[in-house]
Amino acid sequence: MEALIYFAGDVAPYREDPVSIFKHVKQVLSGGDLSFCQLEANLSSRGKRLPHVRATLLYDPKIAKAIKEAGFRIVSFASNHCMDWGEDAFFDTIENLKREGIKVVGVGKNIDEAREPVYVKIADARIAFLAYNSILPEGFWADKNRPGCVPLRAYTLYEQVEPDQPGTPCRILTFPREEDLKEMVTDIKKAKANADIVILSMHWGVHFIPYVIADYQRIAGHVAIDSGADLIIGTHAHVLKGVEVYRDKAIFYSLGNFALELPEKEDLLGVRGTSKDVRYGEYGPYAKYDPEYRTYPFHPEARKTGIVKCVISDKKIKSVSFLPCYIDKTSEPKILDRSDERFNEVVNYLESANREAGISASFRVEGNEVVVWDAKEDFD
Repeated sequence: MEALIYFAGDVAPYREDPVSIFKHVKQVLSGGDLSFCQLEANLSSRGKRLPHVRATLLYDPKIAKAIKEAGFRIVSFASNHCMDWGEDAFFDTIENLKREGIKVVGVGKNIDEAREPVYVKIADARIAFLAYNSILPEGFWADKNRPGCVPLRAYTLYEQVEPDQPGTPCRILTFPREEDLKEMVTDIKKAKANADIVILSMHWGVHFIPYVIADYQRIAGHVAIDSGADLIIGTHAHVLKGVEVYRDKAIFYSLGNFALELPEKEDLLGVRGTSKDVRYGEYGPYAKYDPEYRTYPFHPEARKTGIVKCVISDKKIKSVSFLPCYIDKTSEPKILDRSDERFNEVVNYLESANREAGISASFRVEGNEVVVWDAKEDFD
């Protein structure tokens, strides 16, 4: 018996009829045994925006129903937006999703609840889902007496490469926080003892900039696989990034955006200011604003995205593939046919992302899918 799981990146539609953003992908997502995504906004009519956060998104609670109607049954809310509007909106979001029958992972009323895996059983396989967040405004992570998300914090160091050349670029080094890494390992091992397959969602990485994968991501990803994780799905970066196959396990460092819209307002709480920052250059949101993409003000590279397809058989992952997608002028993702020239554009971009990041994994195109790994052949 085989089962099919689909994974998508960041989701947060902002329109009167939110389910319409999924009209080109709904048939596929609802056709599997399970679909998973990352929620990038609070779904509530309450809350107060915290003063130290930016680009805060408070969206209509009815979006929870749209997410369900699109076919998603598990959602990670472990992100840098989970507490944007305080505890009221945080708990409302979780409750609104659960009311629609959607399981929420990576968050809770305290750290113990946030660390609890979501278990599902399909095709005789028991599967555990865990979620972590490395993009952490102060106070967003849960602790013993505070709600929030599961943290995977990282340290950043700056090394001056040419000390005799003032003002020249430095080398950026990042390392996972050891305590968080140990807790993640414990979580994975506990989950593996109670499940056949463990799947991780990681909200991490360098946002907006193509190709770049931070040191801490590689370290944490490898440690997770070494500890028993079978698949890692990365989100947050708002752009598609490389895919690594490590010890026969796939690590998608970033799926990019999937069904994400931003309100059409000039003062989007700091987002436009980000576009003027030299760190992001042309890749910052609104930096290359195209008025035809009214609710999708990201760089053209961010229009490339995709869906991960995971086939389960005999209580193991049988294959992992990628369905290339493209986000159109209405912010709607579309699954690409191989005859569409954009199909090769996405595949070539993914290969470039691996090459630029120094990842050796290669791919095989079969029909309208990009096979990343299967049990019959090693593509490394």
